[in-house]
Amino acid sequence: MDAQPTVMKYVATLLLLSALVYTASSVTHYSIPEEMEVGSVVANLAADLGIDVQTLERRKIRLDILASKKYLDVNKDSGDLFILERIDREYLCISKTVCYLKMEVILENPVRIFNIELEIMDINDNAPYFRRDTINLDVSESTAVGERFSLSNAVDPDIGSNSIKSYYLSESANFDIEIQTGRDGSKFADLILKKALDREEQAVHNLILTAVDGGVPARSGTASIIVRVLDTNDNAPQFDKDNYTINLTENAPIGSLVVKLNATDRDEGSNSDIIYSYSLYTSEKTQQAFSLNPDNGDIRVKEMINYEDFRIYDMEIIATDKGANSLSGKCKVKILITDMNDNHPEISIKSFTSPVKEDIAVNTVIAVVSVSDKDSGENGQVDIHISDDLPFALKESSDNYYELLVSEPLDREKVPEYDITITVTDRGNPPLSDNETITLELLDINDNVPQFPQTFYTIPVMENNAPGALLSSLTAIDPDLHENQYLVYFIIEKEIVNTSMSMLFSINPENGNLYALKTFDYEIEKEFLFHIEARDSGVPPLSSNVTVHIIIMDQNDNTPLIVSPWRAHGSVVEEKIPRSTDKGTLIAKVIAIDSDSVHNSRITYQFLHNTDATLFSLDQYNGEIRTMRMFSYRDSRHQQLVVIAKDNGEPALSATVTIKLSTVETALKTYADMTEVPLGYDIFSDLNLYLVIGLGSVSFLLLITILVTIVLKCQKTKPSKAAPPCRNSVISERNSTIADSTLVSNDAYWYSLFLAETRKGKLVVRQPVPKGARYVVSSLPRSTGLTETSDSAASTLQASTTTSSSST
Repeated sequence: MDAQPTVMKYVATLLLLSALVYTASSVTHYSIPEEMEVGSVVANLAADLGIDVQTLERRKIRLDILASKKYLDVNKDSGDLFILERIDREYLCISKTVCYLKMEVILENPVRIFNIELEIMDINDNAPYFRRDTINLDVSESTAVGERFSLSNAVDPDIGSNSIKSYYLSESANFDIEIQTGRDGSKFADLILKKALDREEQAVHNLILTAVDGGVPARSGTASIIVRVLDTNDNAPQFDKDNYTINLTENAPIGSLVVKLNATDRDEGSNSDIIYSYSLYTSEKTQQAFSLNPDNGDIRVKEMINYEDFRIYDMEIIATDKGANSLSGKCKVKILITDMNDNHPEISIKSFTSPVKEDIAVNTVIAVVSVSDKDSGENGQVDIHISDDLPFALKESSDNYYELLVSEPLDREKVPEYDITITVTDRGNPPLSDNETITLELLDINDNVPQFPQTFYTIPVMENNAPGALLSSLTAIDPDLHENQYLVYFIIEKEIVNTSMSMLFSINPENGNLYALKTFDYEIEKEFLFHIEARDSGVPPLSSNVTVHIIIMDQNDNTPLIVSPWRAHGSVVEEKIPRSTDKGTLIAKVIAIDSDSVHNSRITYQFLHNTDATLFSLDQYNGEIRTMRMFSYRDSRHQQLVVIAKDNGEPALSATVTIKLSTVETALKTYADMTEVPLGYDIFSDLNLYLVIGLGSVSFLLLITILVTIVLKCQKTKPSKAAPPCRNSVISERNSTIADSTLVSNDAYWYSLFLAETRKGKLVVRQPVPKGARYVVSSLPRSTGLTETSDSAASTLQASTTTSSSST
């Protein structure tokens, strides 16, 4: 019994596959040029494939493209195949002469698949370009005329006649090009030398090679050819002068520069690299007294020169290049030795104290130095000094002995160490001098208080934050060193409503990162003010603090609460109104509150459902529902209004209330007119007279009850100063016998009270109280927010009325 359905399923599956294969067997071909504008129509698939245009939407036509992008789409209203994204043939079909875009058109009910091949035709939309913008060639100046040099060919992504057709070379006296054609039809160019090169005349030739394609209009691309002419050794080195005469004082320091010889070679590379050497005509004595640098031609003092030993030195210098067949040039140098004050003064450091603390006292001796000069007379007299910019001074203690003193207070944070150069100069002609540099290091003391970049931090924190969230990083800076610089951060304890700050916030003692330990609620906590202290680890420790102001930012996390009209059973309010209600009469007023901030709690009202849109209007700002016209005999006796109260948050939150209105054929006044202008028609029919008498009696009894309750309440609360007398609230039993329920429901009574108080500039709120089924109606000034009712001047008056059972 079970095998037969299984076989039937297999047969159905095979038939479906056969139908799919049949529907996909034919292929429809189209061809378009590339780069068509987006929105361009390629073809009408409905007409070409024989599909009824009216069924495209129902059969859920769709287009599957076998490509990385969706280049085309089908208009389901007209059946047109149109361009959805610009098609670039060179991007779609790289290195292909023929480019096809394959796609499938799929329909359902019944399933059909059509294969489409779209050939993309090439247009001349690409300019030729060279793979390298600059082609560098090195050509020897001795290269023979007619020599060929291969150049990199240009590339054009287009095909056929739109590909590269020819090359052109900028004007040149030395070079030309010859165009070659490859086996695949590609074009390339060879550079030909048509005139001999001379590097000394022109070392670099800058050429422009242009590739032009065969499109209409033609496109072109260029490359820069830089031909650098390589040198051959055909120039000998030459000195700036053939003869040099140099004056040199005796006792010149060993290694001091006597003269810098310079020879030049017009060649380049190794052909211009020069080696300097003494000739055979230079004496051994001269070569021992002076050294010659073979690379740069510097002649320096090699040993002590004494005027009394030797007064004139002659030498001949040869400059030779490093070419394969080297060439050379030469010059003569004569050095004349002059007599001078040849003994330098000397400095000796006898005592030196380093490091010292930065708070070292002024006039403290930190070093003792001695000076001497082997010369006699004025050449042996010396003067000693240090820089005037240093906070130190030299004081002579005895002959040729000086003390180095601290002359000004020191600060390690400004200057951590001083390099003190002591200079001595004799009075010879010319004077000789010597110097000695000593380095004085300063030790740190804890003399800097940690400093915050700001004295006051204001940190906004979005409510509903995650516990442990990083709020800010409060980092202080201490310019001291080591333990004097290591800072520890604390929150200075402060209690808020018996809660310690350390229970609300935490700070990393090492880096000053401030974290929240709890989730904040804007409606409960709006801000915190406390102090954070940064203390270093010096002895004694120094510290500073900063004030932190945490501001809790509001989120739209509270849904509006509809407080009027009050709903006894869910969200539906049932009311009865006279069918003779005039145009513009206030039927009801919807009031919603939102405990979010001012911006998020701004509430607007809208109809979600209105049985007759021509009968009622809703003020979007104050929630008043009024009649737009009088009731007619065609209007239904039952009207349903669904009002949504939406806040101004993002995203907006909302609440709804449903008001069911029933019209009655009575002369009862509308709620808006109960305390104002009397009705214009005869209200003293028998039924209406009974209603007025009944309502007046009930109102009188209610007034007496309220007055008695006020007296009793005031007497009860007189001893307690904490509970002020209440005036604006009434607690009533739910099933009050204020009026006949067939005419005015209990909810209608609350509406009457609400509308009357609203016209007096007060806000009436009815809410359940803990005991029984009683409700509180609070009458508040309009300017008083709901959250302020507990502390406002408006008090709550409570009265108990006799409970009676009424049948509706």
